[in-house]
Amino acid sequence: MDETDLDIVAALQVAPRVPANSLGEILAVPTSTITRRLNRLQNERLMKVIGRFAWPLILSGNPQQLWVRCLPGRTAQVAEQLKAFSEIQFVMTTSGTCDIYADLFPLRGSDVNDLISNRIPSLPGIKSVESRLVLDSRRVGQSWRLGRLSRAQTEALAAHIVPVNQPALRFMEELTDVEFGTMIELGRNARASAAEVARTLDVSSSSAYRAIQMLLATGAISPRVEVEPSAVGFPLSAVISLQVKPKLIGTVLDRLATHDSARMISMVTGKAPVVFHGLFRGPDELAEFIIRDIGALPGIQTMDTCVGVNVLRRYWMDRESVFIGEQVEDLLRR
Repeated sequence: MDETDLDIVAALQVAPRVPANSLGEILAVPTSTITRRLNRLQNERLMKVIGRFAWPLILSGNPQQLWVRCLPGRTAQVAEQLKAFSEIQFVMTTSGTCDIYADLFPLRGSDVNDLISNRIPSLPGIKSVESRLVLDSRRVGQSWRLGRLSRAQTEALAAHIVPVNQPALRFMEELTDVEFGTMIELGRNARASAAEVARTLDVSSSSAYRAIQMLLATGAISPRVEVEPSAVGFPLSAVISLQVKPKLIGTVLDRLATHDSARMISMVTGKAPVVFHGLFRGPDELAEFIIRDIGALPGIQTMDTCVGVNVLRRYWMDRESVFIGEQVEDLLRR
């Protein structure tokens, strides 16, 4: 990716559905160039703009973090086997105290107890599995930004965001057939227009438009950019577990959530209640973060760092180096 590509990605991280002509004006790039670059990035599988489904609508419980230790020489095999489970949202092989870090999201209809107690631990090549229930997600992946844009550009992009200002939906059954179909289409392509959704669903453009606006305004679906961080200059991924004095857990979560490198910040069960997942340009930047930022946090008792070796799945989409595959299909279950 060149500088223009990176600016486009950074802008879409702020406003994923901004029209191409408005994006061109904000970035001072011709609309034809914006359209051509967007098509290339998506056709070459370097970037996707998808929809993040609201967790209460698709999950039967809180996510689980899985820390997997494998028998010697079996890590790659185990990682591939984990991808066979549609409930596995993220898979990364690591160096450190575990061989694989994975996120398990209990989709509606899943038996999470069977998954973490029987089916996953019994996979060939697994030595042990530690599961940690996510109690609080202080920051999620779509919040991470490249940080390339000016304040004026960011403010101009913000005008193209549909605000979440309606009561959240509680159950998938609250959706009409048109709304459910629209949700599926936006999940695949969050930049889809009302006309495109209408053609796919064989409904009127006005019906598709109302469905899109409702889904966005209730937060049932949130547009997000998917790009492999190594493709945009952040090849090092680290998951850091922190043992923290109980009365300072909230303070630590809040402080870490504001850091530019933060992708996921969670409070979990287990002896290390704070888990930080961050992205860095290299080992020197990670070292500086550990010494300067974590070192300044109050109440830290112990720390354990696992460095990513290979990301095989991120947000239910398999990865081949920087290339993004198709999303697992059965996330939405009525």
